[in-house]
Amino acid sequence: MTREESVPAYWAQANRALAREDQAMAGLIRRYRGMSLVSRGEPFATLARSIVGQQISVKAADAVWARFAAVVGAPDGAIKAEAVLAAGLSGLSDCGLSARKREYLCDLAARFASGAIVPERWQAMGDEEVIADLCAVRGIGRWTAEMFLIFNLLRPDIYPVDDLGLQKAVSLLYFSGERPAPRALAAFGERWRPWRTVATWYLWRSLDPVAVVY
Repeated sequence: MTREESVPAYWAQANRALAREDQAMAGLIRRYRGMSLVSRGEPFATLARSIVGQQISVKAADAVWARFAAVVGAPDGAIKAEAVLAAGLSGLSDCGLSARKREYLCDLAARFASGAIVPERWQAMGDEEVIADLCAVRGIGRWTAEMFLIFNLLRPDIYPVDDLGLQKAVSLLYFSGERPAPRALAAFGERWRPWRTVATWYLWRSLDPVAVVY
């Protein structure tokens, strides 16, 4: 998959719409011109990386993921469910993962390997339907499901109000450093519909110019 193929088709349209309505967002769009959300299109790796990144910083998650990928990654860099199953709980013990996260990753791998999870069906489902489907999997909550919708399915209007980075960026850019309550944050995000994924991506960049690719 080339970068051009993986960039969302709506990106330019969303940029124009957001820049017209929000001066602060327009500044971010200018600052990060030429960059965009991209997807690697690998459902298992996207979900696995989201589990690895739960409740830790981006820097810490990158370090743990690098160790995890060194254990289970194929020569071409692909992360496959079968390799995670082959490693097992003990094989993942030196990756810096908590015992709970190792259990989650092995359970996720078992579901993919057995066919209990069928990613193809998500393409035809609405955002909340996909979230409900994913949250039925052990270790996957709403935040992880939302990361999947953003980074794998490239859905245009996801707004992960529980994400610490989003909360911090909105507080700094729009609330003079005061972090809004969840309900206020959700209400504030309505200004960016139907492109809240794009707004969220730029808000993340305001804190860290290096884009995470799940």
